[in-house]
Amino acid sequence: MQKAKPDGNEPAGAMIEFINITKVYLMGNQEVNALAGVSFRIQEGEFVAIMGPSGSGKSTAMNILGCLDRPTGGAYHFAGRDVAHLSDNEAASIRNSEIGFVFQTFNLLPRTSAVENVELPMIYAGRMRNRRKKAIWALERVDLGDRIRHKPNELSGGEQQRVAIARALVNDPALILADEPTGNLDTKAGNQIMKLFRELNDSGITIIIVSHEEDIARQSKRILRFRDGMLERDEIIEKRYVPEE
Repeated sequence: MQKAKPDGNEPAGAMIEFINITKVYLMGNQEVNALAGVSFRIQEGEFVAIMGPSGSGKSTAMNILGCLDRPTGGAYHFAGRDVAHLSDNEAASIRNSEIGFVFQTFNLLPRTSAVENVELPMIYAGRMRNRRKKAIWALERVDLGDRIRHKPNELSGGEQQRVAIARALVNDPALILADEPTGNLDTKAGNQIMKLFRELNDSGITIIIVSHEEDIARQSKRILRFRDGMLERDEIIEKRYVPEE
């Protein structure tokens, strides 16, 4: 199930293309331009951070990237498909099978064990074969093989986020989207989570995170900086920040 890294002699294909994406919300009688013509490409196997102040458009961009929202204008290509115009069922199929989500608040079911939480995406996708085995594999991959029966209130914040990452991994996604994944964690636990993301990226999985913390974003390989609904800067990280353990 583990993704192979792209051949170093061949350029990776473009997984994501935002082409002049706009998003307009109606608030009463006023139009709010959350995104005002944003364009960028993300190659397969990249590790990208999205940053920006409140109201910059970064969360809107993340929702569109995850097929949770649709743009008002422009085109969004995911793995060669124009997903902006897919049906709700088709968009849900991409979310369930090709994208893993990690959230700041973990979003675990409180009365359900770690392994049962990790099984949920497979249930939603109708993948029942070897469900428990795959969930245990995912938990072992995030170093929680000895916590599979624990419920969220029996786990630390960092361990809960590892369960959430295992849940994101279990359907073998090509892309993981993480929205402020260290926001509820202390510095040590946050750095451990970022180390795990780096390891997953090294295995070939494309990672996109939203963060307001510079030291977290600089552990990626590229930063997209948003402001006022536009892409202000596209920054390649020449020397990524790796915290001391």
